[in-house]
Parts: sequence; structure tokens; C-alpha cells
Amino acid sequence: MKEKVVFLEHFIGLLLDKMAKMPRETNRRIASMLGWIWYRIDKRHRKIALENLNLAFGNELDASQRQKICRNVFDHLARVILELPYVRKLNHENLDRFATFRGAENLYAALQKGKGLLVITSHFGNWEMMSLAFSLRYLPFNIIVRPLDNPFMNRLIDRMRCRTGNRTIHKRGSIRQVLQLLRQGEIVALLGDQNTDWYDGVFVPFFNQSACTNKAMAVLALRTGIPVIPVYNVRRPDGRYEMIIEPEVPLLRTGDTTIDIEENTAKFNQVIERYVRRNPEQWFWIHRRWKTRPYQPWPKQ
Repeated sequence: MKEKVVFLEHFIGLLLDKMAKMPRETNRRIASMLGWIWYRIDKRHRKIALENLNLAFGNELDASQRQKICRNVFDHLARVILELPYVRKLNHENLDRFATFRGAENLYAALQKGKGLLVITSHFGNWEMMSLAFSLRYLPFNIIVRPLDNPFMNRLIDRMRCRTGNRTIHKRGSIRQVLQLLRQGEIVALLGDQNTDWYDGVFVPFFNQSACTNKAMAVLALRTGIPVIPVYNVRRPDGRYEMIIEPEVPLLRTGDTTIDIEENTAKFNQVIERYVRRNPEQWFWIHRRWKTRPYQPWPKQ
């Protein structure tokens, strides 16, 4: 069995290497075709995306506008998947073919405080390419992740994520390791845009809807005083991704720990919402972001 897994990993690696030689325009056209097919046949995720768009935008957009965004979401995600061969081959020599950078002064200003750095980001643009591009141009990330359910795919993706110096940290029981890394002045990144179980999160607004949101970033920032900066990427018309580093998010400190965690988590949500609104088709709408609901007593009959 082990030999079969090794063979399969080797075969997929060779296939991805071949795909990395494909012209990017050809890759884009194939991705667009696959995205259209995916949109047509995957009724479950199409339904989730449309429900999410309705929750997020409500009367701001009519049904046809939401439908158009939904269709473009599948196109975008197909492109992200088919760009993985390029991500595996990303290096210092070809980096400028795939990425541009803006906001380095914000990164250096935060690092000059000498406390380490917390990065808030999300499943937006091509998040896999972003982490590698950032480490090639600036410094490596320590990324808090939830391992994929498929062990084979998890190993494949994890090797890709870590080949430029990044490290992945299992989100379960990671707090001690994260604190140690921050004390050493390293960068820790968290993708803060996913639904969270009630015991790991707080309910704060996201697109005017109460969303259970991971509170780890706020807890770490309040506990350590380490700066938090948003980093994200957006696909531009020429096919490259612009990596954007924003200024430090100022923390609110009222002296009430519960309020401070909720208010600062809400601030981080506002950051993510702001750039999703600018390019909604580049966010991961097929995830059930508002799945966890606030506790409500059983109604009296």
C-alpha cells in the first residue's frame, strides 16, 4: 500500500510539473471551461454560494447580479486550482511573472517594533500563491491551518506550502507553539474568514450577519501586544496577483477582556469584508461561513 501511495505522489508530481510548462493563456481558457462545467453540475456548492451571497448582499444586489458573481466564483476557483502547478514552481527568478507587491513599508514599520508579527488574511485571490510569494519577497510565514481531510492531499499541499521556508501549524493546541514563535520575532498568519465552532469563536458581524469567527487573533494580539497587519492578494486583469500589505490594525483596549476580544475580532472581520466587497468573485463563497448560529432558547409553545 505504501508503495502505491509513493507511486501516486510521484505521478501527480510529474503531472503538475508538466502542467507548469503550459502557457498561462491556455491554462486560463481550460480553467474557464472547467469552472463553467463545475458551476453547472455542482448543485450543492452552487446553492451554498447563492445562499451566502443573498445573506451578504441582500437587497444591495438583485438576483441576476448575485447569479453572475456566483458563476464568476466558480471560474475563479477553477483558475486557482489550475494555477497550483505554477505555485509549485514559484521562485525568485519567475516571481515577477506572477505577482506584484504593494505596502512593504507597512510590513517594515510593524517589524521595527521588534515583537514579531501577526498577519490576518483569508481565502481570497490565490491564497496559496500569496503565502509563497510573500516568503520569497520578504519573510516566511508560520501559517495556522486545519489539515485537509484527505491525508494524501494534505501531504501534497503541505509540501508545496513549506518549500520556500513557510511552516504550517495545526490549529488544535497551537497556542504554546505560536507564542514561542512570536517571542522569537517570527510572523504568524491566520486565515480568519472561515466558520468556527461556538467554543472557538465569538459572534460578530460579517456582511451585517452574525458570524461565528475565530477569536485567536484577537486573543494573541491583546495578550502579547504584537501588531496585526492585513495581507491579501487580488487577481489583476493581466493575470498577475497584487500582494497588498495594509497598515497595522489598531487594537481597542477597554479593560474588559470579553468586550476587547469581540470588538477586535469584529475589526478584523471588517478588514476582510472591505476587500471582499471590492472583488466579491475572488472570495471562497462555497464555504458555509454562517453555519454556526448563536444559541437560542427553545421557543415556548
